Amino acid sequence: MTSPSHTPNRGGESVETQSPELRKDPVTNRWVIFSPARAKRPTDFKSKSPNNPNPKPTSCPFCIGREQECAPEIFRVPDHDPNWKLRVIENLYPALSRNLETQSTLPETATTRTIPGFGFHDVVIESPVHSIELSDLDPVCIGDVLISYKKRIQQITQHDPINYIQVFKNHGASAGASMSHSHSQIMALPVVPPTVSSRLDGTKEYFNETGKCCLCEAKSKHFVIDESS
Repeated sequence: MTSPSHTPNRGGESVETQSPELRKDPVTNRWVIFSPARAKRPTDFKSKSPNNPNPKPTSCPFCIGREQECAPEIFRVPDHDPNWKLRVIENLYPALSRNLETQSTLPETATTRTIPGFGFHDVVIESPVHSIELSDLDPVCIGDVLISYKKRIQQITQHDPINYIQVFKNHGASAGASMSHSHSQIMALPVVPPTVSSRLDGTKEYFNETGKCCLCEAKSKHFVIDESS
């Protein structure tokens, strides 16, 4: 989703100071985030090997006790507890900037190809312990993670320019993660991706024709690829 670059922009501005942008591909009608600052992200996967694909680093800013090494905290669970179970923080190397000035609505011209990269990019640290993955958590703790997603989404929706919010999780270096400590991310955009718009249009069309929700009508067995006894 991002396209880091180490080259200066047309005006000679260094990528160290260049603000993120949202650029529209005129061929696919797809919005792409151009965020040079993402190239500066550190990684703790550099020492990985086939026998140790997710090595534990000697120091991890996501681990409990190293909170001061992270970007500003938004909230934690439990609130104000030094023995937290999860934390929601700003991304230290965000693809989008929450500090950019933006209009409440996008320009209505079809020729607009570039807009400021305003948005939110947060990190949900799912556990204070480095070796614990999301799949290791008990149902209550997994519920806390999901409730935190909901809480942060509700906070972000108070910002009028935001039109789309996505929660995602990259697990491992091959999936694009730069930190091995279990975490997920929340990204909020001022534009709705075309693939999402087409799905919304499809569900609305189905409802208008049948008076029913196509997602509610879908049977879970139709989505099963394989199962074991």
